[in-house]
Formats: sequence, C-alpha cells, structure tokens
Amino acid sequence: MFAAPLAPTRTETTRTAYWTRLLPLLAALACVTRIPSFVRPLWNPDEGYLAVEARLLAQGGQLYDTVVDRKPPLLPWLYEAAFALCGSGSLTPLRILAVLAQLLTAVTLASLARRHWGDRAGRTAGVLYLLVSVGLNPEDAQAAAFEVFMLPWTAAAVWCADRARWGAAGAAVAAAFLTKQTGGAALLPVLWLLHRRGAVRAGLPRLAAGFAAPVLGAALLTGPAGFLFWTVTGSAAYAGVSGSPLHILGRALANTALLAAASAGLIPPLARALRGRTRVAGGWLWAWLASSAVAVAAGCHFFGHYYLQLLPPLALLATAALHARPGPPRRHPAAVLTSGCVCVLFVGWGLLAPRPELAHAERLAAAVAHRTAPGDRVLVWGMHPETYWLAGRTPATRYLTAGLLTNYSGGRDGSRVGEAYAVPGAWPVFRRELTTHAPALIADDSRGKPYAPARLPTLRALLASGYTEVARVDGAVLYARAPGPSGTAP
Repeated sequence: MFAAPLAPTRTETTRTAYWTRLLPLLAALACVTRIPSFVRPLWNPDEGYLAVEARLLAQGGQLYDTVVDRKPPLLPWLYEAAFALCGSGSLTPLRILAVLAQLLTAVTLASLARRHWGDRAGRTAGVLYLLVSVGLNPEDAQAAAFEVFMLPWTAAAVWCADRARWGAAGAAVAAAFLTKQTGGAALLPVLWLLHRRGAVRAGLPRLAAGFAAPVLGAALLTGPAGFLFWTVTGSAAYAGVSGSPLHILGRALANTALLAAASAGLIPPLARALRGRTRVAGGWLWAWLASSAVAVAAGCHFFGHYYLQLLPPLALLATAALHARPGPPRRHPAAVLTSGCVCVLFVGWGLLAPRPELAHAERLAAAVAHRTAPGDRVLVWGMHPETYWLAGRTPATRYLTAGLLTNYSGGRDGSRVGEAYAVPGAWPVFRRELTTHAPALIADDSRGKPYAPARLPTLRALLASGYTEVARVDGAVLYARAPGPSGTAP
C-alpha cells in the first residue's frame, strides 16, 4: 500500500496564502503604472538604437563588429528574440516584458523585506517600489530600455546573497552587468553580505565563478576583443567628466528634483533613518544605495533613466524605517497614500505630455522613406537612431549615431566634440563603409548641434563631392546622391 501524501505544513500554507494575495495586487499595479508605455511607438533614442540593432542582428549582423554599441549584449539579444517571435514593426512585446521586469523586481524586494521585517513590510516594499518606479520624465521611466531590465537582476543578486547562495548571486550580478555596465554595482552589497556572514573563504570562489561564467560566455559569443573594447575600454571619452558643467549640473538637479517629488512618501521615513531616530538594521542596504548612487554619477551625465537604479534600495530603506520596532503606528499608510497620489500625476504626465522629438523623428523618417527604396542604405547623421527603424531603412554604417563618431552626448559642449574625439579607429571604418555602401540619401539631423557637418572635414567633403540638397524637414537637411557624368550616381 502507498502512504498517504503528507499534508502541507502550516508554514507552507501561510506562505502560499501570502503570495496568492500579494502577487495579483503587485501585478495589477505593475500594469497600471506602465500603461503610458503602450501609447507611443517609442519613448527615447535608446529604444530606437536597440530596435535598429535587433533588425541588423536578425539580418546576419555581428554584435561589436558590423553592429556596435557601448552597451553589453543581453538587451540587444532580447530585442532580437522578441522581434524574431513577434515581428520588428512594434515594441509592444518589449513593453510587456518591461512590465514583467518591474513586477519581478517588486516581488524580489517584497521577499527581502518580508524576510527581514515581516509580512506587512513585504507588502509595503513591493507596493512602494512600483509606485515610485514611474517617478521621472516618462521618456526615462516608461521606456523598455536598459535600467528597467537590469533592476530584476540587481535585486536578485542581493536576494541570493541574503540567503548565502553565492554562486547564484554572482550569476545575477553578471546578468545585471551584461544588461548595463553599472549593474555591476550590485556587487558591493553582495560582498558586504559575504563579509558579514563570515563566508569569504567558502563563498568568494563560488561568487567569482558565478560571475565569471556568464561574462566569459558572452565574450566568447561576441568575440573577446570586441566585447572588451565596446563594453569597457572603448568608452573612456564617453565616461569622462569633460563637457558643459552648467548643463550637466542643471540636468542633475532637475532629475534629482523629479525623483525627490516621486519619493515624497519615502522621504519622511528615510529622513528619520538618516537622523538615527529609527533603527534600520543592515549595512547592506546602505551599501546598495551608495553603490547605486556612484553608478548614477559615473561619467557625469545624470540622464533621468540612470536614477532608476536608486529605486530598489530606496524602497527597501523606507520600508525598513516604516516597520522598525518600536515606531509610531500608522506611518506606512501615509507613505503609501502619498506615493500613490504622486504616482497618479506621473502616469497622467506620461499619457498626456507631447513628445516633440518623436514627432520630428516620425516626420523625418517619412521623408526618408518617401525618397528611397526599401533596399536602399541611408545615413541619418544625428542622435536619433529610431529614424532608421521608423523609416524601415538599413543604415549605411555600423555607427548608428553621431555620438560614436564625435563624442557628442548630452552635456558635451563644442570643445571636445569632433572627429578627434571619436571612438578610436571609428573614422577609417566609417569612410570605408560609406565607400562600400554609399548611402542613397543622407539626412543631416544635426540642427545646429556641435556635431554639424560644417565642423567635420570628412563628412563635409563627402557631402560636397557627391550629394546635393533635395529637401528640408523641421531643420533637418536631406541630401541625395548627385548623378555623375553618365547620369548615374558616383
């Protein structure tokens, strides 16, 4: 005879009931907060860059060779896989994956908080994170871009380290790094936990192996030299601190103010924790916040989407302060209510605010598509690679933005923008590509920026020798190949 199956224990039943109630709430909240992400074809140039990369990879391109970017490979591969399954004409599949990424981050934070401060703290952490996750300019918070897909891995790394699963923690840090380089900042709280648990001798080799295996695997798949150059050594100029100090300071203050407004419900408990009035146990939390702050400031660009990396440790710190013992009752409903009201404002902003740069890119893409055939290669000289994707045209070069060829990025002034500050070796490759695949159309979308062709001898000579102006679109200038003596383009 077979023995009857053991009945579930009280602890297992309680755990199942807890997540059965909490998961639907967090899932609904994740969907509601990201409704704005579905109302526009794309939100920022990062999404456009990834979409163009994915199409080129699907056509047989090789990452870090015929398709290049300063980012690790995980998200381009994810875009490529989504396009392979669902087609490349819409980012809706990536929007859905972004909702799942935010949900996974919230669930992981809830699990961490529940383990340390109890059931109510778990619910508070998950809800607070999702409410503040949209508290930036919608083009930063709603895009299906690098930080959104990096955060589940950073949270998973801390979750695994909190449970002394060092190999898994290392793999999660590697996955975060392979999504965006600053995801490697999660290594600091992991190492903090490793040290505090006295497990350095036994855990460090497993942590190192867990980290090294995915990174080495990605390097072998893409080519070690190209992987190292494009993810680490080739970005020195971009990560430098040169540029317009006032412009950089203004962006830093503006995005910090936005995040502070979104975190209005979190600020009082965080202030109490900082003043020491509420005991928040766990130096790992402060280490996580500090490493995330360093990651945001790295390179002195202070783009809004960088600030998303601060949100998981901020939500956990506020949760710890709210549920510390002893403490005044009824603090956490006020924090959640305040965060919810602010969240509504940011979601409304995402639904209603106009996006003039997207409208410009759409008009320019329509003009490019009108003047070229589907098989033509084109060059869009600017910082909006989404134009290629919207127009359905293949780039004439592996360099999808002028930034890679001039070092232009937000905050750079004209003093360190030009051919001399490009990614090392880029201009010879660029000239060779334009000779091999001469673009049928060149769209100069610089619109008075420091990377205008007038300041770049190579591009200026190219336009003068073989192209003629044919149209203007919102300040962008379109050049078509001029016919040669025989009536064909040179």
